[in-house]
Amino acid sequence: MAGACCKCPVSLSVFKRSLSVAPRSGGSAPRSPFLQGWRLGERGLQEAARPCSALRPAGFYRQTAFLCLSCQGSMSESLRTCYLYLNQTSRSFAAVIQALDGELRHAVCIFYLVLRALDTVEDDMTISLEKKVPMLNNFYTYLYQEEWCFTESQEKDRRVLEDFPTISLEFRNLAQEYRDVISDICHQMGVGMAEFLEKNVGSMKEWDQYCHYVAGLVGIGLSRLFSASQLEDPEVGRDIKLANSMGLFLQKTNIIRDYLEDTQEGRAFWPKEAWSQFTSELEDLAQPEKLESALSCLNLLVTDALHHVPDVIAYLSRLRNQSVFNFCAIPQVMAIATLSTCYNNPMVFQGVVKIRKGQAVTLMMEATNMRAVQTIITQYSQEILQKVSLTDPSRDKTLHILAVIQETSALPQSSFSSRTHHLSPMYLSAAMLLAAFSWQYLSTTAAQAQGTADMQ
Repeated sequence: MAGACCKCPVSLSVFKRSLSVAPRSGGSAPRSPFLQGWRLGERGLQEAARPCSALRPAGFYRQTAFLCLSCQGSMSESLRTCYLYLNQTSRSFAAVIQALDGELRHAVCIFYLVLRALDTVEDDMTISLEKKVPMLNNFYTYLYQEEWCFTESQEKDRRVLEDFPTISLEFRNLAQEYRDVISDICHQMGVGMAEFLEKNVGSMKEWDQYCHYVAGLVGIGLSRLFSASQLEDPEVGRDIKLANSMGLFLQKTNIIRDYLEDTQEGRAFWPKEAWSQFTSELEDLAQPEKLESALSCLNLLVTDALHHVPDVIAYLSRLRNQSVFNFCAIPQVMAIATLSTCYNNPMVFQGVVKIRKGQAVTLMMEATNMRAVQTIITQYSQEILQKVSLTDPSRDKTLHILAVIQETSALPQSSFSSRTHHLSPMYLSAAMLLAAFSWQYLSTTAAQAQGTADMQ
Protein backbone atom coordinates (compact mmCIF):
# COMPACT_ATOMS: atom_id res chain seq x y z
CA MET A 1 0.00 0.00 0.00
CA ALA A 2 1.34 3.41 -0.86
CA GLY A 3 2.49 5.18 2.21
CA ALA A 4 0.90 8.43 3.20
CA CYS A 5 2.85 11.59 2.67
CA CYS A 6 3.43 13.98 5.50
CA LYS A 7 0.87 16.73 5.93
CA CYS A 8 3.01 19.62 4.80
CA PRO A 9 2.05 22.49 2.53
CA VAL A 10 3.00 21.32 -0.93
CA SER A 11 5.19 23.34 -3.22
CA LEU A 12 2.73 24.95 -5.57
CA SER A 13 3.60 24.73 -9.24
CA VAL A 14 2.83 27.71 -11.41
CA PHE A 15 -0.26 27.22 -13.53
CA LYS A 16 0.17 26.41 -17.20
CA ARG A 17 -2.14 25.86 -20.14
CA SER A 18 -3.26 22.27 -20.35
CA LEU A 19 -6.86 22.13 -21.44
CA SER A 20 -6.34 22.73 -25.11
CA VAL A 21 -6.45 19.75 -27.42
CA ALA A 22 -4.00 19.30 -30.24
CA PRO A 23 -5.73 19.52 -33.63
CA ARG A 24 -6.62 16.21 -35.16
CA SER A 25 -6.04 15.29 -38.73
CA GLY A 26 -9.51 15.57 -40.17
CA GLY A 27 -12.69 13.77 -39.23
CA SER A 28 -15.15 14.55 -36.47
CA ALA A 29 -14.03 12.06 -33.89
CA PRO A 30 -14.36 13.33 -30.34
CA ARG A 31 -11.62 15.57 -29.06
CA SER A 32 -9.71 14.34 -26.09
CA PRO A 33 -12.66 14.16 -23.70
CA PHE A 34 -10.57 13.17 -20.73
CA LEU A 35 -11.02 14.69 -17.32
CA GLN A 36 -12.71 17.87 -18.38
CA GLY A 37 -14.06 18.10 -14.88
CA TRP A 38 -10.59 17.95 -13.40
CA ARG A 39 -9.28 20.47 -15.85
CA LEU A 40 -11.71 23.35 -15.53
CA GLY A 41 -10.02 24.58 -12.36
CA GLU A 42 -6.79 25.17 -14.16
CA ARG A 43 -8.65 26.38 -17.22
CA GLY A 44 -9.99 29.24 -15.16
CA LEU A 45 -6.51 30.63 -15.33
CA GLN A 46 -6.42 30.11 -19.05
CA GLU A 47 -9.36 32.46 -19.33
CA ALA A 48 -6.88 35.16 -18.46
CA ALA A 49 -4.05 33.97 -20.69
CA ARG A 50 -3.63 31.18 -23.21
CA PRO A 51 0.15 30.85 -23.68
CA CYS A 52 1.50 28.79 -26.54
CA SER A 53 3.50 25.73 -25.56
CA ALA A 54 6.37 27.16 -27.54
CA LEU A 55 6.70 29.89 -24.93
CA ARG A 56 7.49 27.47 -22.12
CA PRO A 57 11.15 27.82 -21.19
CA ALA A 58 13.43 24.87 -21.88
CA GLY A 59 13.54 22.43 -19.01
CA PHE A 60 10.38 23.90 -17.48
CA TYR A 61 9.04 20.55 -16.34
CA ARG A 62 12.35 19.57 -14.80
CA GLN A 63 12.20 22.76 -12.76
CA THR A 64 8.63 22.20 -11.59
CA ALA A 65 8.44 21.54 -7.86
CA PHE A 66 6.67 18.34 -6.85
CA LEU A 67 6.11 17.52 -3.21
CA CYS A 68 8.28 18.67 -0.34
CA LEU A 69 11.71 17.04 -0.04
CA SER A 70 10.72 14.96 2.99
CA CYS A 71 7.69 13.62 1.09
CA GLN A 72 9.81 12.73 -1.92
CA GLY A 73 12.37 11.01 0.26
CA SER A 74 9.76 8.65 1.67
CA MET A 75 8.48 7.57 -1.74
CA SER A 76 9.66 4.71 -3.90
CA GLU A 77 11.43 5.46 -7.16
CA SER A 78 8.40 4.30 -9.13
CA LEU A 79 6.06 6.56 -7.18
CA ARG A 80 8.37 9.53 -7.70
CA THR A 81 8.29 8.72 -11.41
CA CYS A 82 4.48 8.78 -11.30
CA TYR A 83 4.53 12.25 -9.80
CA LEU A 84 6.96 13.29 -12.52
CA TYR A 85 4.45 12.10 -15.12
CA LEU A 86 1.66 13.84 -13.24
CA ASN A 87 3.50 17.16 -13.44
CA GLN A 88 4.32 16.61 -17.10
CA THR A 89 0.81 15.65 -18.22
CA SER A 90 -1.57 17.53 -15.95
CA ARG A 91 0.71 20.54 -15.56
CA SER A 92 -1.02 23.09 -13.36
CA PHE A 93 -3.59 20.69 -12.00
CA ALA A 94 -0.76 18.63 -10.52
CA ALA A 95 -0.53 21.26 -7.79
CA VAL A 96 -4.17 20.74 -6.84
CA ILE A 97 -3.77 16.97 -6.65
CA GLN A 98 -0.62 17.30 -4.58
CA ALA A 99 -2.44 19.51 -2.11
CA LEU A 100 -4.72 16.61 -1.11
CA ASP A 101 -4.16 15.07 2.30
CA GLY A 102 -2.41 11.81 3.09
CA GLU A 103 -2.62 8.67 0.99
CA LEU A 104 -5.57 10.11 -0.96
CA ARG A 105 -2.99 12.18 -2.80
CA HIS A 106 -1.30 9.04 -4.16
CA ALA A 107 -4.60 7.38 -5.08
CA VAL A 108 -5.79 10.42 -7.04
CA CYS A 109 -2.39 10.76 -8.72
CA ILE A 110 -2.54 7.16 -9.96
CA PHE A 111 -6.22 7.52 -10.88
CA TYR A 112 -5.32 10.52 -13.03
CA LEU A 113 -2.42 8.77 -14.76
CA VAL A 114 -4.43 5.62 -15.50
CA LEU A 115 -7.19 7.64 -17.12
CA ARG A 116 -4.64 9.83 -18.88
CA ALA A 117 -3.15 6.69 -20.44
CA LEU A 118 -6.63 5.51 -21.45
CA ASP A 119 -7.37 8.88 -22.97
CA THR A 120 -4.09 8.90 -24.88
CA VAL A 121 -5.19 5.71 -26.63
CA GLU A 122 -8.59 7.20 -27.45
CA ASP A 123 -7.07 10.46 -28.68
CA ASP A 124 -4.45 8.92 -30.99
CA MET A 125 -5.84 9.09 -34.52
CA THR A 126 -2.96 6.97 -35.85
CA ILE A 127 -4.38 3.89 -34.09
CA SER A 128 -6.88 2.05 -36.27
CA LEU A 129 -10.39 1.51 -34.95
CA GLU A 130 -9.86 -2.23 -35.22
CA LYS A 131 -7.06 -1.96 -32.69
CA LYS A 132 -8.37 0.99 -30.64
CA VAL A 133 -11.85 -0.32 -29.76
CA PRO A 134 -10.68 -3.53 -28.04
CA MET A 135 -7.88 -1.59 -26.32
CA LEU A 136 -10.39 0.84 -24.84
CA ASN A 137 -12.77 -1.92 -23.79
CA ASN A 138 -10.02 -3.97 -22.17
CA PHE A 139 -7.77 -1.23 -20.84
CA TYR A 140 -8.72 -1.84 -17.22
CA THR A 141 -7.30 -5.35 -17.46
CA TYR A 142 -3.85 -3.95 -18.25
CA LEU A 143 -3.67 -2.66 -14.68
CA TYR A 144 -2.94 -6.21 -13.54
CA GLN A 145 -0.60 -7.10 -16.40
CA GLU A 146 2.84 -6.23 -15.05
CA GLU A 147 4.60 -5.87 -18.39
CA TRP A 148 1.85 -4.35 -20.55
CA CYS A 149 2.82 -1.18 -22.37
CA PHE A 150 2.09 0.45 -25.72
CA THR A 151 4.91 1.94 -27.76
CA GLU A 152 3.13 2.85 -30.99
CA SER A 153 1.38 6.04 -29.89
CA GLN A 154 2.22 9.35 -31.54
CA GLU A 155 0.51 11.49 -28.91
CA LYS A 156 2.40 14.03 -26.84
CA ASP A 157 1.56 12.15 -23.61
CA ARG A 158 2.65 8.78 -25.01
CA ARG A 159 5.15 8.35 -22.17
CA VAL A 160 2.35 7.22 -19.84
CA LEU A 161 1.69 4.35 -22.26
CA GLU A 162 5.32 3.54 -22.92
CA ASP A 163 6.06 3.34 -19.20
CA PHE A 164 2.68 2.02 -18.13
CA PRO A 165 4.36 -0.77 -16.10
CA THR A 166 5.54 1.90 -13.62
CA ILE A 167 2.02 3.31 -13.29
CA SER A 168 0.38 -0.11 -13.02
CA LEU A 169 2.95 -1.10 -10.37
CA GLU A 170 1.95 1.82 -8.18
CA PHE A 171 -1.70 1.05 -8.89
CA ARG A 172 -1.16 -2.46 -7.51
CA ASN A 173 0.59 -0.95 -4.48
CA LEU A 174 -2.54 0.98 -3.54
CA ALA A 175 -4.97 -0.33 -0.96
CA GLN A 176 -7.63 -2.68 -2.34
CA GLU A 177 -10.42 -0.15 -1.83
CA TYR A 178 -8.62 2.33 -4.09
CA ARG A 179 -7.78 -0.29 -6.72
CA ASP A 180 -11.41 -1.39 -6.95
CA VAL A 181 -12.57 2.17 -7.66
CA ILE A 182 -9.89 2.97 -10.23
CA SER A 183 -10.31 -0.31 -12.11
CA ASP A 184 -14.11 0.01 -12.21
CA ILE A 185 -14.10 3.62 -13.46
CA CYS A 186 -11.40 2.80 -16.03
CA HIS A 187 -13.57 -0.05 -17.32
CA GLN A 188 -16.72 2.06 -17.60
CA MET A 189 -14.91 4.99 -19.21
CA GLY A 190 -13.16 2.77 -21.75
CA VAL A 191 -16.48 1.26 -22.81
CA GLY A 192 -18.02 4.73 -23.11
CA MET A 193 -15.11 6.06 -25.15
CA ALA A 194 -15.39 3.11 -27.54
CA GLU A 195 -19.11 3.74 -27.94
CA PHE A 196 -18.67 7.40 -28.90
CA LEU A 197 -15.69 6.94 -31.23
CA GLU A 198 -17.96 7.06 -34.28
CA LYS A 199 -21.13 8.34 -32.69
CA ASN A 200 -22.17 11.98 -32.79
CA VAL A 201 -24.00 13.62 -29.92
CA GLY A 202 -27.60 13.84 -31.12
CA SER A 203 -30.24 14.17 -28.43
CA MET A 204 -29.98 16.01 -25.13
CA LYS A 205 -30.09 12.58 -23.47
CA GLU A 206 -27.05 11.52 -25.49
CA TRP A 207 -25.31 14.75 -24.46
CA ASP A 208 -25.83 13.76 -20.83
CA GLN A 209 -24.63 10.24 -21.60
CA TYR A 210 -21.48 11.45 -23.35
CA CYS A 211 -20.69 13.87 -20.53
CA HIS A 212 -21.26 11.07 -18.02
CA TYR A 213 -18.72 8.82 -19.72
CA VAL A 214 -16.00 11.45 -20.00
CA ALA A 215 -16.57 13.55 -16.88
CA GLY A 216 -19.38 12.23 -14.68
CA LEU A 217 -17.48 8.99 -14.14
CA VAL A 218 -14.48 10.99 -13.00
CA GLY A 219 -16.65 12.75 -10.42
CA ILE A 220 -18.07 9.42 -9.28
CA GLY A 221 -14.63 7.85 -9.07
CA LEU A 222 -13.15 10.74 -7.13
CA SER A 223 -16.07 10.72 -4.72
CA ARG A 224 -15.57 7.02 -4.05
CA LEU A 225 -11.86 7.64 -3.46
CA PHE A 226 -12.67 10.45 -1.03
CA SER A 227 -14.88 8.11 0.97
CA ALA A 228 -12.43 5.20 0.74
CA SER A 229 -9.75 7.43 2.27
CA GLN A 230 -12.12 8.10 5.21
CA LEU A 231 -11.48 11.81 4.78
CA GLU A 232 -15.12 12.08 3.70
CA ASP A 233 -18.28 10.31 4.84
CA PRO A 234 -19.43 7.15 2.96
CA GLU A 235 -22.45 9.13 1.73
CA VAL A 236 -20.19 11.22 -0.53
CA GLY A 237 -19.10 8.13 -2.44
CA ARG A 238 -22.55 6.52 -2.50
CA ASP A 239 -24.50 9.44 -3.96
CA ILE A 240 -23.84 8.85 -7.66
CA LYS A 241 -26.35 11.48 -8.80
CA LEU A 242 -24.58 14.36 -7.10
CA ALA A 243 -21.10 13.16 -8.07
CA ASN A 244 -22.20 12.76 -11.69
CA SER A 245 -23.62 16.29 -11.72
CA MET A 246 -20.28 17.67 -10.54
CA GLY A 247 -18.65 16.24 -13.68
CA LEU A 248 -21.48 17.11 -16.05
CA PHE A 249 -21.52 20.75 -14.99
CA LEU A 250 -17.83 21.14 -15.77
CA GLN A 251 -17.95 19.17 -19.01
CA LYS A 252 -20.95 21.03 -20.39
CA THR A 253 -19.33 24.34 -19.54
CA ASN A 254 -16.23 23.36 -21.54
CA ILE A 255 -18.29 22.18 -24.49
CA ILE A 256 -20.34 25.38 -24.54
CA ARG A 257 -17.40 27.76 -24.41
CA ASP A 258 -15.31 25.77 -26.92
CA TYR A 259 -17.86 25.97 -29.75
CA LEU A 260 -15.64 27.88 -32.18
CA GLU A 261 -12.45 25.94 -31.51
CA ASP A 262 -14.23 22.62 -31.90
CA THR A 263 -16.16 23.44 -35.06
CA GLN A 264 -13.05 24.91 -36.71
CA GLU A 265 -11.27 21.61 -36.09
CA GLY A 266 -14.16 19.53 -37.38
CA ARG A 267 -15.50 18.40 -34.01
CA ALA A 268 -19.12 18.61 -32.90
CA PHE A 269 -20.19 18.35 -29.26
CA TRP A 270 -23.22 20.62 -29.13
CA PRO A 271 -26.24 18.26 -29.23
CA LYS A 272 -28.09 18.25 -32.52
CA GLU A 273 -31.43 18.30 -30.71
CA ALA A 274 -30.51 21.80 -29.51
CA TRP A 275 -28.83 23.41 -32.52
CA SER A 276 -31.16 21.90 -35.14
CA GLN A 277 -33.92 24.13 -33.73
CA PHE A 278 -32.02 27.15 -35.03
CA THR A 279 -29.91 26.08 -38.01
CA SER A 280 -29.39 23.22 -40.45
CA GLU A 281 -25.62 23.04 -39.85
CA LEU A 282 -23.86 23.55 -36.52
CA GLU A 283 -20.96 25.52 -37.99
CA ASP A 284 -23.38 28.03 -39.55
CA LEU A 285 -24.02 29.52 -36.11
CA ALA A 286 -20.69 31.34 -36.46
CA GLN A 287 -22.01 33.34 -39.44
CA PRO A 288 -22.86 36.97 -38.52
CA GLU A 289 -26.33 36.76 -40.06
CA LYS A 290 -27.09 33.81 -37.76
CA LEU A 291 -26.22 35.66 -34.56
CA GLU A 292 -29.75 35.77 -33.12
CA SER A 293 -30.23 32.04 -33.68
CA ALA A 294 -26.75 31.35 -32.34
CA LEU A 295 -27.41 33.20 -29.10
CA SER A 296 -30.73 31.42 -28.67
CA CYS A 297 -28.99 28.05 -29.00
CA LEU A 298 -26.18 29.13 -26.70
CA ASN A 299 -28.60 30.28 -24.01
CA LEU A 300 -30.55 27.03 -24.27
CA LEU A 301 -27.40 25.02 -23.54
CA VAL A 302 -26.28 27.31 -20.72
CA THR A 303 -29.70 26.88 -19.16
CA ASP A 304 -29.38 23.11 -19.44
CA ALA A 305 -25.96 23.20 -17.73
CA LEU A 306 -27.29 25.40 -14.92
CA HIS A 307 -29.66 22.60 -13.89
CA HIS A 308 -26.66 20.85 -12.31
CA VAL A 309 -25.84 23.74 -9.97
CA PRO A 310 -28.24 22.75 -7.13
CA ASP A 311 -26.57 19.31 -7.10
CA VAL A 312 -23.15 20.99 -7.01
CA ILE A 313 -24.19 23.00 -3.96
CA ALA A 314 -25.56 19.91 -2.23
CA TYR A 315 -22.39 17.94 -3.00
CA LEU A 316 -19.98 20.58 -1.75
CA SER A 317 -21.98 21.09 1.43
CA ARG A 318 -21.28 17.48 2.44
CA LEU A 319 -17.50 17.76 2.27
CA ARG A 320 -15.62 17.92 5.56
CA ASN A 321 -11.95 17.78 4.64
CA GLN A 322 -10.48 21.13 3.65
CA SER A 323 -8.11 19.81 0.99
CA VAL A 324 -10.93 17.85 -0.66
CA PHE A 325 -13.22 20.87 -0.51
CA ASN A 326 -10.68 23.11 -2.23
CA PHE A 327 -10.00 20.41 -4.82
CA CYS A 328 -13.72 20.21 -5.70
CA ALA A 329 -14.91 23.79 -5.20
CA ILE A 330 -12.41 25.74 -7.29
CA PRO A 331 -13.35 24.13 -10.64
CA GLN A 332 -17.05 24.60 -9.90
CA VAL A 333 -16.83 28.33 -9.20
CA MET A 334 -14.65 28.71 -12.30
CA ALA A 335 -17.43 26.99 -14.24
CA ILE A 336 -20.25 29.23 -13.03
CA ALA A 337 -18.10 32.28 -13.77
CA THR A 338 -17.38 30.95 -17.27
CA LEU A 339 -21.07 30.26 -17.94
CA SER A 340 -21.94 33.77 -16.84
CA THR A 341 -19.37 35.13 -19.29
CA CYS A 342 -20.67 32.90 -22.09
CA TYR A 343 -24.40 33.56 -21.62
CA ASN A 344 -25.82 35.64 -24.48
CA ASN A 345 -22.26 36.49 -25.53
CA PRO A 346 -21.58 36.76 -29.29
CA MET A 347 -17.86 36.18 -28.63
CA VAL A 348 -18.56 32.46 -28.16
CA PHE A 349 -19.02 32.38 -31.96
CA GLN A 350 -16.25 34.82 -32.82
CA GLY A 351 -13.24 34.11 -30.65
CA VAL A 352 -12.02 33.08 -27.22
CA VAL A 353 -14.27 33.68 -24.22
CA LYS A 354 -12.25 34.07 -21.06
CA ILE A 355 -12.61 35.29 -17.51
CA ARG A 356 -10.16 37.94 -16.36
CA LYS A 357 -6.86 37.19 -14.62
CA GLY A 358 -7.85 38.97 -11.44
CA GLN A 359 -11.24 37.31 -11.47
CA ALA A 360 -9.69 33.84 -11.69
CA VAL A 361 -7.23 34.50 -8.88
CA THR A 362 -9.96 35.95 -6.66
CA LEU A 363 -12.15 32.90 -7.19
CA MET A 364 -9.30 30.59 -6.24
CA MET A 365 -8.60 32.52 -3.07
CA GLU A 366 -12.22 32.83 -1.99
CA ALA A 367 -13.65 29.38 -2.78
CA THR A 368 -12.36 27.78 0.42
CA ASN A 369 -15.59 27.45 2.39
CA MET A 370 -19.23 26.74 1.71
CA ARG A 371 -20.57 30.16 2.56
CA ALA A 372 -18.12 31.80 0.16
CA VAL A 373 -19.04 29.35 -2.59
CA GLN A 374 -22.75 30.07 -2.08
CA THR A 375 -22.01 33.78 -2.34
CA ILE A 376 -20.04 33.30 -5.57
CA ILE A 377 -22.79 31.19 -7.12
CA THR A 378 -25.40 33.77 -6.15
CA GLN A 379 -23.30 36.54 -7.66
CA TYR A 380 -22.90 34.87 -11.03
CA SER A 381 -26.47 33.62 -11.23
CA GLN A 382 -27.58 37.22 -10.71
CA GLU A 383 -25.25 38.30 -13.51
CA ILE A 384 -26.89 35.80 -15.83
CA LEU A 385 -30.34 36.94 -14.71
CA GLN A 386 -29.54 40.49 -15.77
CA LYS A 387 -28.66 39.28 -19.27
CA VAL A 388 -31.85 37.30 -19.93
CA SER A 389 -33.60 38.78 -22.95
CA LEU A 390 -37.34 39.27 -23.12
CA THR A 391 -37.37 37.52 -26.50
CA ASP A 392 -35.08 34.59 -25.73
CA PRO A 393 -36.89 31.28 -26.46
CA SER A 394 -35.49 29.69 -23.29
CA ARG A 395 -36.32 32.68 -21.10
CA ASP A 396 -38.90 30.95 -18.88
CA LYS A 397 -36.70 27.90 -18.28
CA THR A 398 -33.70 30.10 -17.58
CA LEU A 399 -35.58 32.24 -15.09
CA HIS A 400 -36.92 29.14 -13.36
CA ILE A 401 -33.55 27.45 -12.84
CA LEU A 402 -31.96 30.73 -11.77
CA ALA A 403 -34.68 31.10 -9.14
CA VAL A 404 -33.98 27.57 -7.91
CA ILE A 405 -30.24 28.32 -7.76
CA GLN A 406 -30.81 31.58 -5.91
CA GLU A 407 -33.01 29.81 -3.38
CA THR A 408 -30.57 26.94 -2.92
CA SER A 409 -27.47 29.10 -2.63
CA ALA A 410 -29.22 31.42 -0.18
CA LEU A 411 -30.04 28.60 2.27
CA PRO A 412 -28.52 29.14 5.71
CA GLN A 413 -25.34 27.18 6.23
CA SER A 414 -26.85 25.34 9.20
CA SER A 415 -29.36 23.66 6.87
CA PHE A 416 -26.56 21.63 5.32
CA SER A 417 -24.59 18.83 6.86
CA SER A 418 -22.23 20.21 9.46
CA ARG A 419 -18.80 21.11 8.21
CA THR A 420 -16.00 23.16 9.68
CA HIS A 421 -15.29 26.20 7.56
CA HIS A 422 -12.53 27.81 9.59
CA LEU A 423 -9.35 28.02 7.55
CA SER A 424 -6.02 27.19 9.11
CA PRO A 425 -3.05 29.45 8.38
CA MET A 426 -1.66 26.67 6.19
CA TYR A 427 -4.61 26.78 3.82
CA LEU A 428 -4.75 30.56 3.80
CA SER A 429 -1.06 30.66 2.99
CA ALA A 430 -1.51 28.03 0.28
CA ALA A 431 -4.29 30.06 -1.30
CA MET A 432 -2.18 33.19 -1.19
CA LEU A 433 0.82 31.40 -2.71
CA LEU A 434 -1.32 29.81 -5.38
CA ALA A 435 -2.82 33.15 -6.32
CA ALA A 436 0.59 34.83 -6.35
CA PHE A 437 2.19 32.14 -8.49
CA SER A 438 -0.78 32.12 -10.82
CA TRP A 439 -0.73 35.88 -11.28
CA GLN A 440 3.04 35.86 -11.82
CA TYR A 441 2.80 33.11 -14.41
CA LEU A 442 -0.10 34.65 -16.28
CA SER A 443 1.59 38.05 -16.38
CA THR A 444 4.85 36.54 -17.59
CA THR A 445 3.30 34.41 -20.32
CA ALA A 446 1.11 37.27 -21.50
CA ALA A 447 4.20 39.45 -21.77
CA GLN A 448 6.05 36.69 -23.61
CA ALA A 449 3.16 36.26 -26.03
CA GLN A 450 3.08 40.00 -26.69
CA GLY A 451 6.83 40.07 -27.21
CA THR A 452 6.65 37.19 -29.66
CA ALA A 453 3.85 38.89 -31.56
CA ASP A 454 5.86 42.12 -31.73
CA MET A 455 8.89 40.29 -33.13
CA GLN A 456 6.75 38.62 -35.75
